[in-house]
Amino acid sequence: MTELERWLMGRELMQEEIPPALKSALEKAVISADVIVKSAFTEKEFSLQCNRCGANRSSDRHEGRCSCGERCFYCIRCLQMGKIKRCSKLYWLPDQSLENAEKSKTSLLAWTGELSEQQNEASLEIIEAISENRTHLVWAVAGAGKTEMLFKGIELALKDGKRICVASPRVDVCLELAPRLAAAFPDVPIAVLHGGMEKPYCYTPLVIATTHQLLRFREAFDVLVVDEVDAFPFHLDETLHYGAEKARKKRSSLIYLSATPDDGLQRKIHKGTMTASILPARYHRNPLPVPECKWPGNWKKQTLKYPRFSVPIQLMRRWLQMERRFLVFVPNIEWMKEFEGVCRKVFQHASFTAVSSQDPERKEKVLGMRREDYQFLITTTILERGVTFPNVHVIVLGAEDRTYTEAALVQIAGRAGRSPLFPKGEVVFLHQGKTKAMKKAIGQIRQMNRLGLEKGYIKI
Repeated sequence: MTELERWLMGRELMQEEIPPALKSALEKAVISADVIVKSAFTEKEFSLQCNRCGANRSSDRHEGRCSCGERCFYCIRCLQMGKIKRCSKLYWLPDQSLENAEKSKTSLLAWTGELSEQQNEASLEIIEAISENRTHLVWAVAGAGKTEMLFKGIELALKDGKRICVASPRVDVCLELAPRLAAAFPDVPIAVLHGGMEKPYCYTPLVIATTHQLLRFREAFDVLVVDEVDAFPFHLDETLHYGAEKARKKRSSLIYLSATPDDGLQRKIHKGTMTASILPARYHRNPLPVPECKWPGNWKKQTLKYPRFSVPIQLMRRWLQMERRFLVFVPNIEWMKEFEGVCRKVFQHASFTAVSSQDPERKEKVLGMRREDYQFLITTTILERGVTFPNVHVIVLGAEDRTYTEAALVQIAGRAGRSPLFPKGEVVFLHQGKTKAMKKAIGQIRQMNRLGLEKGYIKI
């Protein structure tokens, strides 16, 4: 494989995204038509469509003077991926790795764990979906072991010479997945792609990426797995769905993973237009912790003025005395900082920190919590999913806040009780009035526990 192929195969990039050292090879490949060149925008009846993200509304473009000498515009929907202008060109080298691949008979999977009955059933259904190049949903409760269910399907695809991408809307989820997949497939090169990545891109048969990074690919993957498909921003951003479809080959499989699929996906299951594996129980066969709702009075005022007597602080003090580790979820960054300041005064001898999406040290702090450097962690909803701490309780402050959707509350509750050694984690919703989202979240958790019991996947 040439250097140009390692950089560009299966990707669609602007010239400034291609290393200058490859300029000569790029020019030759364009002349020979190995590399396909097209405009950044395509005219569609009464609109112009960005060919990178699919945005086609006039409000998605910003017009102004350009170095091209004309009045030009650029797409603001995918601006964070670099400015793509009307005068820009996109360069695409089609991925032909599958056509040239030789099937492997060598085992690639080093993972030696055992799947539970429901996990094994889902694993076989994933293999079937990959073999038949179709779309399949894995609806599994938080802590069901979704990653392990993918292993056999990924191995089968790799042995067939297929290229696989596991994508997630969240950087934290990608960073969690990377070491687990690397350990499972130690001899398979893996690229981990996100906005803050440290290593330069290189072609690999297995890719872990944020869903934003999919915008740089075109018809690259034979298997695309989208983890946490219901997570922000993927479920609300049509350009990310466009990017995911663009990144798949025309003949490929798409595997969705979710603990809380939206109504659209659930309707497809009920109508029979999409197959699904439904896993209502965790792999350790213990029920999901059902959140307890507590009314703490005006907890904001109490916590700021009389912190030692506030319900959240008293609950945290009790857990610290019991030597239990825990997560405290706060609705927004401003309140997180205020609450952290209060905790610094009250818990002077405790080890803890706070983390949010704006924190440049969030990766190190999450790793520190995993290493048990901290007794508790204060966080926004950034850690509602995709991260695993084996032995934690959970507090949700202001659970009535509209930040906490049904899906978010289910995911947050799913942080507790994930380890077979500590399966009975506590989850407490501190609120000033139960919301529809709170009631539905608790109802969904109870429904999954009932289904798990009915199927015999939960031990009594």
